[in-house]
Amino acid sequence: MTQGGLKFDSKVQFAGHETFPLRLLWLKKAYDAIGDEAHIGVFQEQEAITRFGVGRNMAASMRYWANTSGFFEEAERIIRPTPIGRAILRDGGLDPFLEQMSTIWLVHWHIASLQTRATTTFYAFNVLNAIDFEPATLLDEIFGLAKAQGWRATRGTLKRDIEVFLRSYVRKGAIVSEDAAEPLLAELSIIREARLGGWYEFVRGPKPTLHDAIFTYALGSFWERSGGSTTLTAEQICYAPGSPGRVFKLDEDSVVTRLMRLDDVTNGAWQWVDTAGLRQIQRTADIDTAKLIRTAYRVTPSRRAAP
Repeated sequence: MTQGGLKFDSKVQFAGHETFPLRLLWLKKAYDAIGDEAHIGVFQEQEAITRFGVGRNMAASMRYWANTSGFFEEAERIIRPTPIGRAILRDGGLDPFLEQMSTIWLVHWHIASLQTRATTTFYAFNVLNAIDFEPATLLDEIFGLAKAQGWRATRGTLKRDIEVFLRSYVRKGAIVSEDAAEPLLAELSIIREARLGGWYEFVRGPKPTLHDAIFTYALGSFWERSGGSTTLTAEQICYAPGSPGRVFKLDEDSVVTRLMRLDDVTNGAWQWVDTAGLRQIQRTADIDTAKLIRTAYRVTPSRRAAP
């Protein structure tokens, strides 16, 4: 079904996190427990409490975030790392303890660019047009959409999901000293409290800690979801739901600046074209995604750097 030209999937996800945001070390703990693959019981057994050092509800939350992060996939009650999850999280991998901003941007992309993984997060980043918002208004909008689409979601469920969404991205007060307990996505500083009265705002801008390789990886994912044509316009990349511009909250100038560098990033496989007022990216060859991702880890900006 569609709303305002945007087609919504019948599959949605408003629960499963057990009201806990994704924490820093959870994905590595999940990887170490799963190995090449494991039955989902690894998160449900009595031993899970000892294995992960968390309660039963938190273990269930770890399973939810593992799948939502894009670093794991689950089918027929078996969970296994995705290729990108294995490359990053294995011992000796690119960033097993999630110390680099590139990894956090990747997790954010996987969570926020797909409606089926974390529907509230997708809606907030891709459908909500306002820069600033209050949770009550966001709740009214999503609840109205759920009724229109026939999704099964109560106001109470949606309210809790919005609370987890905000706790995931907004750091409250002083920085938590225990890194393992700190919400991973708050490192991005992409949402902040706007003013008194419970308002929040997205932080739009160039995002200097977002590596060009991660932007290009995201662009490739968006391109395939858009039909995989040989060209994609700058307007689509900036403003379409599920686009890098929307998900990363990049302003138009920042997106265009990155698009102009794609020729170098992709060794000429993707090229910026600006002729007769038509600004677009043209694909002349495919790129090696795994090789591309590795380039984002050669230089490591601090997780404490400005967004």
